[in-house]
Amino acid sequence: MLHWIWVLIVGGVIGLIAGALTGHGRSMNWIANILAGLIGSSLGQALLGAWGPQVAGMAIVPSILGAVILVIIVAFVVSKFRTV
Repeated sequence: MLHWIWVLIVGGVIGLIAGALTGHGRSMNWIANILAGLIGSSLGQALLGAWGPQVAGMAIVPSILGAVILVIIVAFVVSKFRTV
Protein backbone atom coordinates (compact mmCIF):
# COMPACT_ATOMS: atom_id res chain seq x y z
CA MET A 1 0.00 0.00 0.00
CA LEU A 2 2.75 2.45 0.93
CA HIS A 3 4.50 1.74 -2.38
CA TRP A 4 1.47 2.93 -4.37
CA ILE A 5 1.30 6.15 -2.36
CA TRP A 6 4.96 6.79 -3.20
CA VAL A 7 4.28 6.00 -6.86
CA LEU A 8 1.49 8.61 -6.94
CA ILE A 9 3.60 11.21 -5.15
CA VAL A 10 6.62 10.68 -7.41
CA GLY A 11 4.36 10.66 -10.49
CA GLY A 12 2.85 13.98 -9.39
CA VAL A 13 6.28 15.53 -8.87
CA ILE A 14 7.46 14.28 -12.27
CA GLY A 15 4.33 15.75 -13.89
CA LEU A 16 4.88 19.02 -12.02
CA ILE A 17 8.47 19.23 -13.24
CA ALA A 18 7.40 18.43 -16.82
CA GLY A 19 4.70 21.12 -16.67
CA ALA A 20 7.20 23.66 -15.35
CA LEU A 21 9.77 22.80 -18.04
CA THR A 22 7.24 23.12 -20.86
CA GLY A 23 5.40 26.16 -19.53
CA HIS A 24 2.05 24.32 -19.37
CA GLY A 25 2.13 23.66 -15.65
CA ARG A 26 -0.43 26.32 -14.72
CA SER A 27 -3.12 24.75 -16.86
CA MET A 28 -2.67 21.31 -15.24
CA ASN A 29 -4.34 20.30 -11.98
CA TRP A 30 -2.89 17.76 -9.55
CA ILE A 31 -4.69 14.81 -11.21
CA ALA A 32 -3.28 15.82 -14.60
CA ASN A 33 0.19 16.13 -13.03
CA ILE A 34 -0.04 12.60 -11.62
CA LEU A 35 -1.31 11.18 -14.91
CA ALA A 36 1.36 13.01 -16.91
CA GLY A 37 4.02 11.74 -14.52
CA LEU A 38 2.86 8.13 -14.56
CA ILE A 39 2.19 7.89 -18.29
CA GLY A 40 5.30 9.95 -19.10
CA SER A 41 7.37 7.68 -16.87
CA SER A 42 6.17 4.63 -18.75
CA LEU A 43 6.78 6.35 -22.09
CA GLY A 44 10.24 7.60 -21.12
CA GLN A 45 11.40 4.27 -19.76
CA ALA A 46 10.05 2.45 -22.82
CA LEU A 47 11.92 4.80 -25.16
CA LEU A 48 15.09 5.48 -23.18
CA GLY A 49 15.41 2.58 -20.75
CA ALA A 50 15.61 2.63 -16.97
CA TRP A 51 18.97 4.28 -16.32
CA GLY A 52 19.93 6.77 -13.66
CA PRO A 53 18.58 7.17 -10.15
CA GLN A 54 15.28 5.47 -9.36
CA VAL A 55 12.57 6.42 -6.89
CA ALA A 56 9.47 4.24 -6.35
CA GLY A 57 10.51 2.08 -9.30
CA MET A 58 10.72 5.01 -11.74
CA ALA A 59 13.99 6.12 -13.31
CA ILE A 60 13.92 9.87 -12.76
CA VAL A 61 15.67 11.25 -15.87
CA PRO A 62 13.88 9.12 -18.51
CA SER A 63 10.61 9.66 -16.65
CA ILE A 64 10.94 13.44 -16.75
CA LEU A 65 11.91 13.38 -20.44
CA GLY A 66 8.95 11.11 -21.24
CA ALA A 67 6.58 13.35 -19.28
CA VAL A 68 7.89 16.44 -21.10
CA ILE A 69 7.27 14.72 -24.45
CA LEU A 70 3.78 13.74 -23.32
CA VAL A 71 2.88 17.23 -22.07
CA ILE A 72 4.09 18.81 -25.33
CA ILE A 73 2.05 16.39 -27.44
CA VAL A 74 -1.10 16.79 -25.34
CA ALA A 75 -0.75 20.60 -25.32
CA PHE A 76 -0.38 20.59 -29.11
CA VAL A 77 -3.46 18.41 -29.62
CA VAL A 78 -5.56 20.44 -27.17
CA SER A 79 -4.53 23.71 -28.85
CA LYS A 80 -5.62 22.34 -32.24
CA PHE A 81 -9.06 21.43 -30.88
CA ARG A 82 -9.51 24.80 -29.16
CA THR A 83 -8.90 26.77 -32.35
CA VAL A 84 -11.53 24.83 -34.29
